[in-house]
Amino acid sequence: NGGDTLTIKQSHAGSSKQALAILQGLKADVVTYNQVTDVQILHDKGNLIPADWQSRLPNNSSPFYSTMGFLVRKGNPKNIHDWNDLVRSDVKLIFPNPKTSGNARYTYLAAWGAADKADGGDKAKTEQFMTQFLKNVEVFDTGGRGATTTFAERGLGDVLISFESEVNNIRKQYEAQGFEVVIPKTNILAEFPVAWVDKNVKANGTEKAAKAYLNWLYSPQAQTIITDYYYRVNNPKVMDALKDKFPQTELFRVEDKFGSWPEVMKTHFASGGELDKLLAAGRK
Repeated sequence: NGGDTLTIKQSHAGSSKQALAILQGLKADVVTYNQVTDVQILHDKGNLIPADWQSRLPNNSSPFYSTMGFLVRKGNPKNIHDWNDLVRSDVKLIFPNPKTSGNARYTYLAAWGAADKADGGDKAKTEQFMTQFLKNVEVFDTGGRGATTTFAERGLGDVLISFESEVNNIRKQYEAQGFEVVIPKTNILAEFPVAWVDKNVKANGTEKAAKAYLNWLYSPQAQTIITDYYYRVNNPKVMDALKDKFPQTELFRVEDKFGSWPEVMKTHFASGGELDKLLAAGRK
């Protein structure tokens, strides 16, 4: 309710690292992550939230979302416009290791989904595309920050792939280098889920404030602020006013194309899964 003054203490790190910290006892009331699996683990491993946490807030408990973007060097010298440009033999890519990075998992799945659409569902052709795509990666850092340093400061690679929000912020951060952002048309919906942590809010007496804060993220005022940081939102009025800022895309959901996240993790990213097979094929 209006009039209450809240002091918000924040802790920032990669989603997976933060989820682990909460399971180990960090008493967070609210989590805002970049992948569903990191919230889900709070239920699966710690029983800190209920199984139906995603249905408690609109849009699968995701007040904002993103998709994948390419950051290219000044003047786009390699003429990069779409996923198929990334498998050319003269193009070197930078993105983190999908085994250790959430945004890299989205990159991998986005590339797979785009290839699958272009190839009309021909799995052998998609695997061929993915083998070359992974082969073109010059350096696999463990996380997004390392990949940014590799591209922007060490000068390696022709294309850095990350969330649209991230590549735009990197472009601003390294303005002097004149990087340019390319958003491919066929792309993935990266939902950024939020949740209050039931066990902690009850213990801390913060349930009302935590729920109010997360609900506020869906208000027009909050949705507008969120777009300032290059995140997309589901409020049509807010998005209509920003057509120039966010290129038109055709987004697919992970669940629609690949099945549930646990299935995705098992099929693609577990030891001996699709990712390992494709990397091995690229080394032959």
